[in-house]
Amino acid sequence: MTKHAWLFAVLLLPLTATARDCAPQVKDGWIRLLPGGMPMQAGFGRIENRCAMPATLVSASSAAYASVELHESRVVDGVNRMRAVPELRIAPDSAAVLKPGGLHLMLIKPNAVLKPGSRVVVEFTLKDGRKLLGEFEVRKPVP
Repeated sequence: MTKHAWLFAVLLLPLTATARDCAPQVKDGWIRLLPGGMPMQAGFGRIENRCAMPATLVSASSAAYASVELHESRVVDGVNRMRAVPELRIAPDSAAVLKPGGLHLMLIKPNAVLKPGSRVVVEFTLKDGRKLLGEFEVRKPVP
């Protein structure tokens, strides 16, 4: 490596570490508690990526549920359909919004009875293997 190339590589090292250490954050996470002990619930919020590189979520899990999946609801040919989303790419300096009628978490088979006000931690796995923790508040359904 030439003297100038080595100097350039050394100067870029802090930027590379900063980009690698940067991770998305979950904001305003909440879970809609359904009446009657339904075996599925939905999670909403924002996943913000303030990093210089895109972030791709590939899975989610929680100790509070048997499984957690990312889903999307869409109207197709006049019919509301829901499908699993295998991965979610969030562009740099952008956010994915999880909301009723759109992208959301499907939280399947709670391991215990959840009460309004309790908090649930969801762990997201990024494509590069890193983990992201998000906290979701359990809320009563709005009539």
